[in-house]
Order: sequence, then structure tokens, then C-alpha cells
Amino acid sequence: MQASNEAKRKLEVAANERVLILDGAMGTMIQKHQLDEAAYRGTQYANWHCDVKGNNDLLSVTQPELIKNIHKEYLEAGADIIETNTFNATTISMADYDMQDESRLINQQAAKIAREAVDEFNALTPNKPRFVAGVIGPTSRTASISPDVNDPGKRNVHFDELVEAYKESTQALIEGGVDLILIETIFDTLNAKAASFAVETVFEEMHITLPVMISGTITDASGRTLSGQTSEAFYYSMRHVAPFSIGLNCALGPDLLRQYVAEISRVAECRVSAHPNAGLPNEFGEYDMEAEELAEHLQEWAESGLVNILGGCCGSTPEHIRQVAEAVKHLAPRELPEIEVKMRLSGLEPFVH
Repeated sequence: MQASNEAKRKLEVAANERVLILDGAMGTMIQKHQLDEAAYRGTQYANWHCDVKGNNDLLSVTQPELIKNIHKEYLEAGADIIETNTFNATTISMADYDMQDESRLINQQAAKIAREAVDEFNALTPNKPRFVAGVIGPTSRTASISPDVNDPGKRNVHFDELVEAYKESTQALIEGGVDLILIETIFDTLNAKAASFAVETVFEEMHITLPVMISGTITDASGRTLSGQTSEAFYYSMRHVAPFSIGLNCALGPDLLRQYVAEISRVAECRVSAHPNAGLPNEFGEYDMEAEELAEHLQEWAESGLVNILGGCCGSTPEHIRQVAEAVKHLAPRELPEIEVKMRLSGLEPFVH
């Protein structure tokens, strides 16, 4: 508990002093290594009964040095917050590889690897602390939308199932030594509510409280999440969590995402984060936005007082993060606004009265 309180204090101090830098894409960096099936299996899962290639989270167990080196590349680039390699590590998503029973181990190992990398850098520069964010992804299922167009009431996952999956991941991440929890790439607010409920429940059970970051994703130019909410309505749905930060990531590049980040920045009482993609994918599924261009966009966001935390999502690399960090290093973080007390409700749209 004492260690977590000290990390929280340092995080608050750092966030008040500067725009914090989140790391970039893990999947993009893993793809550069062009690993084969044997590399994904390692010695631990050499005889696994189905293919596991593409299960990037598993690499925290089978290729720990590779994952640690990716973390270190982002730390060298200037990242303040390192995300664990656990985006799909819930039991629900691991079931795609029949590895749901490996979920706890994967989360623990991923957290330990990130912790080791961060501790190494903190020992070198104790005046510039870095932090480990335990990532909880959206899972491969949605609690609000039917998978069958002919049966609107059908669901392939329910709230309580999500809570149990998220609880296991959260417990394992904390056991592995994370400093905060990041619920990210939220496309369905009901999933996010299950995640936040699970996180709060684990905090009570483990007698610990960590900062919580929340990051949604706008799916297209409609400016809405997949479950239909505007970014302002999404914030009102999640503000009861009293998060350390709330923001947006993935789906869009910085040019298209800016207006929605600005919308959250206008209404959020907490800090605002953003880690956009390096543009939109081309016809080959690759991201073409160069580091300099991404940095120019995010510098303008910081200059406009929109953000407290910046990083990169799909297609971003340590070079993207290096240039973003350099571009905003002398800029002040967004000041937390005084928000007038009103009744704020949300469905698909916000309602303020």
C-alpha cells in the first residue's frame, strides 16, 4: 500500500508539471519481428493443441525479453507511462486460442516485465519517474449489441461474465506490480462499466486504490462509439468512476480525432488523454503517417490546452513517441477546469439541465 501511495503521489506531481507521454503501439513493434508459430509457442506451449500465432499477449510468457526490449525502446524515446502487453489478456479474449486458463499468468508476467523495464529507468533517473499502466482491453465481445441482425435481443456476453473476466485480469496486473489501471479502446460503454465495477471491486478486496485511466474509441466520422454514444455522452456515462484521466484512442488519426478530444476536454473535470493512430490504414493495412506529422498535430493539441497525456496507438513507433515528447516538452498540461454543477445524464446523446 505504501508503495502504491508513493507512486500515486509522484504521478500527480508529474501530471501537474508537464504533459505526460504514453508509449506507442505494441502490436506494430511485434509485427516488425515477423515471428512464426514456433516463436509464439516458445518452449512453454510447444505442444499446444491449436495455433497461437497472433496471440501477442502470450509473448509476455514465451518471449519476455522481446517484450521488455520494446518497453525499453519506448522509455528511451521519452515515455512516462508504459502499457502492459495485455490488451487481449482477459479470459474472454484468450478463449479464441482456448487459453482462458492462462489469462492470469499472462497478465502477471506482462506486468512484471513492464515493471522491470520501468524500474531500470527509474533507477537511472529518479528525478523523472516512469509508471506502469496495467491495460484492460475491451474484449472481443460487446454487451450492448446483438451479434445476430435477426435477433436484436441476443447477446454473446453478459455483464456479470465481463466483470468476472475483468476482475481476474485486474488482480493479476496488481500482483505483477502496476502503478495504475488503463481501461482502453472502449467501443461499448457497458463493457467499460463492467470493467470499472470490476476494478473497484478488486481495489476493495485487495485493500488498495490505484489511479484509473479510461480511454474510449470513436469508430468513424460519425463521432460516436460503436454502441452509439457521442464523446460527451461517453464521458457523462463514466465520470462516476472519478478517473485520473479520460480520453480517446485508436480508430482515427489525429486530424480526424481532434474535434472529439476537444469535446471531452471541454466537459471533463479530470485530466484528458489521447493516443491516436498514426493516420488511417492504407490498402495494405499499414499506417503511413510519419513521426514528424503526428508530433505536429499533437503539439497543436497541447498548445491549445486540450490534453494532459499524449501517446500513440496503431502504427506508432518509438520514433513517433520521441518526436511527440520533444514537441510538447516545454508546453504546459491542460488546466483542470471549474465545471458548473448541473445534472448531467447520457444516453446516446448528452443531457445537461
